[in-house]
Amino acid sequence: MRKWLFVFCLMPVLVFAQTGSLKGKQIGVIGDSYVRNHVGKIEDTWHYKFAQKHQMQYFNYGRNGNCIALDLERWGPGMYQRYKDMKDSLDYIIVIAGHNDAVRERLDSIGMDTFRERLGLLCSGLIGRYPNAMIFFFTPWTCKDFIGSPRQQVVDTILEICGSYGIPVFDAARHSNIFAASEQFRKIYFQGGKGTDTAHLNPQGHDRFLPVAEKFILQYINEQ
Repeated sequence: MRKWLFVFCLMPVLVFAQTGSLKGKQIGVIGDSYVRNHVGKIEDTWHYKFAQKHQMQYFNYGRNGNCIALDLERWGPGMYQRYKDMKDSLDYIIVIAGHNDAVRERLDSIGMDTFRERLGLLCSGLIGRYPNAMIFFFTPWTCKDFIGSPRQQVVDTILEICGSYGIPVFDAARHSNIFAASEQFRKIYFQGGKGTDTAHLNPQGHDRFLPVAEKFILQYINEQ
């Protein structure tokens, strides 16, 4: 009985230490419209709310339409180059990307070998530039007919390549509790309210995903 009472009394202290360790730290989030939030406000995103909750300095490097491995005239250079534009002093980095690479015509135009190579350049570049930072990667959501699709190819390649560099990856296609293949779900939790948007969460969707993402991130921070 005494043992359980002792553990219960320690829990608030541990939670305080966990949150306090992030206060004032710099977090940079790079990606596509999942990060920029498409036509929504950045302040509605789960990553902005995560930073605010833990009193972190937040820097958003999202660009609508941007890719990991493709340089597109309208949407700018791929993230495998663009990460160099981020602040040098970041303590935490979150990459949320892959949705715009996962288009058959785009993948075919560069080939999966080039996608893998440039994803590796992004991983090694981030580690080399930020050797003291903690880096996390989030894949795109699932989609209709996910099995065997370009989306699955991209998600599985992200898991493989980032994993080979030791970067923790959250498989948002399979474990996010975001049912992006469902039109009924998208009408409630995605932007526009019509079910046609397959990528961009609305404020309710971001609030739904926040505790999932937060749990994933904090498990690594607690190990420090």
